[in-house]
Order: sequence, then structure tokens, then C-alpha cells
Amino acid sequence: MSEPAIGVSLSEAVERNVRPGDSVHVVLGHSRWTAAARELARQFWGADPGFTLIMTSLGALSAAFFEGGLLRRVVTAYSGNSFPTYSPNPVFTRAYESGAVEVEHWSILTMAQRLEAAARGLPAVVTGSIAGSSMAGNEGFAAVLTPFGEVGLLAPLVPDVALVHAAVADRQGNLALSEPLLEGVWGAWAARRGVVATVEAVVDDLDGLGYRVRIPGHLVRAVVEAPFGAHPGGCFAPGLPVPTYGEDVPFWIDAARAARGDFAAFARSWVLEPADQASYLAALGQARLDWLRGRSDPRSWQQDDQAHPVPVDEPASDWEVAAALGAREVESAIDATAADAVLAGAGVANLAAWVAVGRARQQGVPVQLTAELGLLGYEPTPADPYIFNHRVFPGTPHLSDAATVLGMVVGGPGTTVIGCLGAAQVDRAGNLNSTRLASGRFLVGSGGANDVASRAAGCVVVTLARPDRLPERVGYVTCPGDRVRSVVTDRGVLRRVDGDLRLVAVPSGSGSVEDRVRAMAASCGYGLAVARQVDELPEVTHKELLALREFDRERVFLG
Repeated sequence: MSEPAIGVSLSEAVERNVRPGDSVHVVLGHSRWTAAARELARQFWGADPGFTLIMTSLGALSAAFFEGGLLRRVVTAYSGNSFPTYSPNPVFTRAYESGAVEVEHWSILTMAQRLEAAARGLPAVVTGSIAGSSMAGNEGFAAVLTPFGEVGLLAPLVPDVALVHAAVADRQGNLALSEPLLEGVWGAWAARRGVVATVEAVVDDLDGLGYRVRIPGHLVRAVVEAPFGAHPGGCFAPGLPVPTYGEDVPFWIDAARAARGDFAAFARSWVLEPADQASYLAALGQARLDWLRGRSDPRSWQQDDQAHPVPVDEPASDWEVAAALGAREVESAIDATAADAVLAGAGVANLAAWVAVGRARQQGVPVQLTAELGLLGYEPTPADPYIFNHRVFPGTPHLSDAATVLGMVVGGPGTTVIGCLGAAQVDRAGNLNSTRLASGRFLVGSGGANDVASRAAGCVVVTLARPDRLPERVGYVTCPGDRVRSVVTDRGVLRRVDGDLRLVAVPSGSGSVEDRVRAMAASCGYGLAVARQVDELPEVTHKELLALREFDRERVFLG
């Protein structure tokens, strides 16, 4: 390949290297976004270029690709908002349900594995995920009988061009990035025509930093110096000659709200009107940029602590009851399996896992938290309910990527992992659905949930007891239920008994135990199996509620 163009403008870099009809891979890592992705939307807005977007997780800002009419097809693991809650995005929902944009659903690990197969030049790779799910019907997956037994095979996923934001580049185009890296840099190695990179800075050399160079210069077609080029994502750059900054959660929230209303107006202000990165940063303002740099400080949670005291007097919500009971169940599962780690899904399940692991560690149990972004052993910070919090990165003892966490920590022979998951629906077999309802309504997709449900030693599911959430059979199997050991709700706990999920306990409350059993049965969309002996659970205590609220001060997930 030719030498990379260093110092070209953002518009030139995209114009020279991205063509109508391309498969464009937006590399996420921990940054979640790239200034080149924004420029792609600006440059091709309304031009109907017919792109295929390869993007592991579509956050709210990706609605610009849809609103601007750039896409024919999307290959992804998650299409939804991450802030203020993990929820469907109306722009994606309309496009998928109408058929205006075709979508192909995968899990996070299988996305990374398909890109790895392409990067290695292999015809297929073996996976332990998605068998038994609706995703097993994808064209790029096959269950094949081999001399080693039946194995799942994934076809390579080959982008035409990859867009990546790195911390820093040298003048040969070598790109230095820091873990955690989510799907990794396989897509950058696999891209047919190479990489368009934005960086915080271009330096003369990276002497002594070769261990941080994840993408070599010969793969790179253009390097654009774009400070804060990951915004509204953050950039973690320890030991590199550029500042670290945190994620702009309020900006993500604004984008999610705009998707429920006039996203075109939002896009005009933040995608179409800023002609370059300098204009974009000027619109953000220096005070906001300084604030984002401060958000990467591990001690910055103290500002949130002061701004949002723990709510003490509010009565328990249904979600808080479910989360408190879920934390007990996870703690029991840790003890029963001698678990080394717990992988928490998003939202309420995540909070339940944090509380459970915290209590177990206080009792001397050496269990750790792990997360699909590439974290093992992280410590959540008070006053912040989000998993991928840049403030926890500096103190996390093991930073890697999804292939390591979902492919080795989860399911590997040396580590026992319990999953704590949420889902829109759980059926009587324990199958989870977070992708599409039987009515055709689109939800969000798997994320890493399928990888956890397919490979963990066991899973605890936390949800609310409602007929629509507990159907007899889900319309789409995002995660097979084989490894679900219990389903915890605000009205009762189901556990595996002789292979079936049965109601084994109900929370304390008004009326008799039999009354509460009947209330739980009425909350299911099927004839609930009930154990011979149904226990009455101790009342959720104020201390348990405060432990949950310690993280979710504004009750974003718990309210």
C-alpha cells in the first residue's frame, strides 16, 4: 500500500477513501465514536450512498447515518441508546421495522470473531456463541459436524474501509491505542482499502511506545489530527503524550432525546453545520472540554456524590425490589459455584451484580467483576450506574477486549463466571429476548448477552413480573435458556428444579404466601410451574436499598 496521508483535512480523508456502496466499519474500542464517522454522515447526507455499516454497538449518535439516508444495511450486535438508559432508539426502530434498512444481528463476541477471521485471511472461525438462538439462522453462521464434534463456524466479515479514533499517531501512520478495546482492531487489519484515522495528536515518533501500537502505518490511508475526536465518547490514553478525557454523557442523552423528536434539527447543529473539528469544538466550548478532561480523574465521582446525595426516604420501587432480590440470588450463585467472576449485564442487572460482588468480597470471597468492554477486576464508582465508566479504567488490574472477556474469561477452562442479565422478555424455558417482539417491534439486540448466556457457568436473570415480560415463548431467542439457573422478579423467584423453572419463593408482603403465589402466577403469560414448597423471602431492607442507590443516585434504572 502507499504511504498514509498525514495531516490532511477530515473532509479530504473521507472523500478520498470512502466510496458509495462501501462496507464501512466504525471501530469502537472504549471510545464509542470517531470524528471521521461524523464527517461521513455530513459528507454523504442525502446522497443515498448505500453503505453497509459494520458497527458493534450503535449509540444514539449513529441515528445520523439513518436520518441522512446513508444506509442500506447494518451489521451489529446492539442498536439502541446507552444513555440515560439502555433502550430502543426510535430512529433505528422505524428504519428496521419498515425495511428501509436491513439489519443483521450478532453478538459482540461473534462480531469480533468474524472480523478476526477476515483479518487472519481464514475461511471461518470456531465460536461457542449463538447456537440455539435465532441468530443461528444468519447466513454467516453454520453448525458443522466435524471429527471433534459439532462446532459453530462463523464466516469472515470484511469491511472495505475502517474508521478509527486512536490516541496518537507518528508520521509513518502507526496508531497507538489503549485498552479496553471492545471488538479490538481486527476490522482495521481486515479492511480491504485500509484505515481512515483520527487522532488526538500526530507526533514525530513513538519510541518506547511500540506496545501501544495496535495498527501499523502500512494499513493506514489517512491520519487526521482531531483533538477530542472521540467525542461524545472518551479517550483513555495512559502513558501517551496526549490528555485523557471522559465520556460526555449529557451529550449522549441529548442525542437520545432528539431521536424521539426532531433528530434532523440536532443533526444540523452537531453534524452538518460544523465544517471541521475546530468548528465542532468551538460549538462545544472550552469549559465543556475542560470538564470532560476532569471526568477521567478517578476521584471525579466525588463531584457527582456532592451533587446527588443518596436518596434515603423514597419507598422501594418494583425495580429496586427485583434488584435487591437479584443481588441475593447472585451472591448465592457465587457461593454455590465458587465463582471467580461475575459479568453484569446493563441496567438493573448490573446494579444487582455490583451489590452482590461487593458483599461477597466483604466476606472474604475473592470474586471479581468483569465486563465485555475488556475489564476484569474493576471497582465501580459511587454515584455512577454505568458499566463503561472511564474513571474505573486506571485502577482496573486487567484491561483487554471482548474476545478476552467473552471468549476466555467467560467459558474458559480456568475461570468460573456467573452472568447477571436483564432482558425485555424471559419465557418459561429461560430463553431471553432483547431483539424483536412477536409483534415485529424491534428492541435493541444481544450486545454481549448471548455470549454470556451461551458460555457462563450459570446465569441469574433480573426482570419484572409482568405477562408481557414473562411470555410462554419468546418471539425471538436472543439467548438460549439452558444456562439460566434462576429468574428473579419483584413478585417471586423462579429456579431450575428437575430441569424446569419453577416458582420457589415469594417476597414477604401483605396477604398469605398463597395469595402472593397467585399474584405471581397471574403475572406470567403462561401456566406457572410452582414448587411443592414455596418459601417466603425476608423483606428487602433499607440497607439493601441504599446499597443499590449508592450507585444509581438519580434512580435512572431503579426508579
